[in-house]
Order: sequence, then structure tokens, then C-alpha cells
Amino acid sequence: MTIRLLFVENLSPALVRDLAEVFPASAHVRDVQLRSASDEVIWHHAAALGLTIVTKDDDFRQRSFLYGFPPKVVWLRVGNCRREESATVLRASGDSRSSCAIAAIGTRVRCYFLGELFSAPLRLCASARSA
Repeated sequence: MTIRLLFVENLSPALVRDLAEVFPASAHVRDVQLRSASDEVIWHHAAALGLTIVTKDDDFRQRSFLYGFPPKVVWLRVGNCRREESATVLRASGDSRSSCAIAAIGTRVRCYFLGELFSAPLRLCASARSA
């Protein structure tokens, strides 16, 4: 099963290109004419097309607690970093089952594979210390 990501406006549109080998058929909100769209519109678009929302802010995480899924949400907690660093975290989680990203859910820190997302939002961190 191919995981298709939808990057919201707070992430670089270049991530689509950077991650095309690992996550083909992913898109940025600009690619699907949702630039400056409300969170609600983006949410419904992702749910209707089976896309997983990738964001660095808290809005979609909170929305997922309120409404559940679909869509699934990946909450990147990598701080103010370069696009390449965000791509590295996502690539590591999608390349193989032997590599993963650190995910913090509440106060627990565990390793999750992006392919194994579940109803709670996933918070990917660059390191356990940033959790």
C-alpha cells in the first residue's frame, strides 16, 4: 500500500519532489489548489482522497483529537529546521521497516513506522531529546 502525503502550507512544496521515491503520488496544498485554504477544507480534501496530512503545527493534531480519522495526521516536531532535515525524518520512516523515526505520543517515546499510522496523530521528532 502506498502512503500518499499531503504537505500543508507550513512545509516546503519541494518536499514532494524530495520524497517522491519513498512517497509517490504525494502533494503539497499548492499542487491541489488549496493554497490559503482553511484547515477544514484541507481536512476534508485529505479525507476524501485518502491522503495523510503532514504538518509542523498543532492545528491538525488538535483537529484529529476532535474528529478522529480519516485523514491521518503526521505532526512533525523538528523545530525550525531546513527542508532537508524534515525530508530525512520522513524518508527514514518510510524507506524500510529497519529504519524509523522517533515518535512521541503523550509522554511515551517509541519508534513507529510511518506505514503503521493509527487513529492518534503521530508526532515525529528528530531525536528523543526534542520530544
